[in-house]
Amino acid sequence: MPAPDALTPGDLGAALGPRATLVQFSTAFCRPCAATRQVLARVAAMVDGVAHIEVDAESHLDLVRRLGVASTPTVLVLDAGGRVVRRAAGLPRTADVVAALGAAVG
Repeated sequence: MPAPDALTPGDLGAALGPRATLVQFSTAFCRPCAATRQVLARVAAMVDGVAHIEVDAESHLDLVRRLGVASTPTVLVLDAGGRVVRRAAGLPRTADVVAALGAAVG
C-alpha cells in the first residue's frame, strides 16, 4: 500500500518506474516543455528502472492543485514508492536530473 502522500499510477495515468519516476507537468504551448521532455527521456533511458511520465497540466487540474504546480515545466522526482523526493520548475540540466535521481534511488 502506498504512503498517504505518495503518487500512484492512478494519479499519473502510467506505471511508476521500479526504482524512480520522473514526472513532468507540461502544457500545450510551453516551449521549454519540449526540451524538458528530451532531457528526461534521455536520462530515463540511461538509468535502469527509471520511468518518465509527462502529465498535461491543463487536463489534470486536481493533481496540479494537490501538488501546488504553479508553472510548466515542473519536474518531480519520485522514489520507488511514489513519494516526491525532489522538485524543480523550468528546464532542467541533465546533470541536475541525474543527481536528483541519486537521491531517489540511494
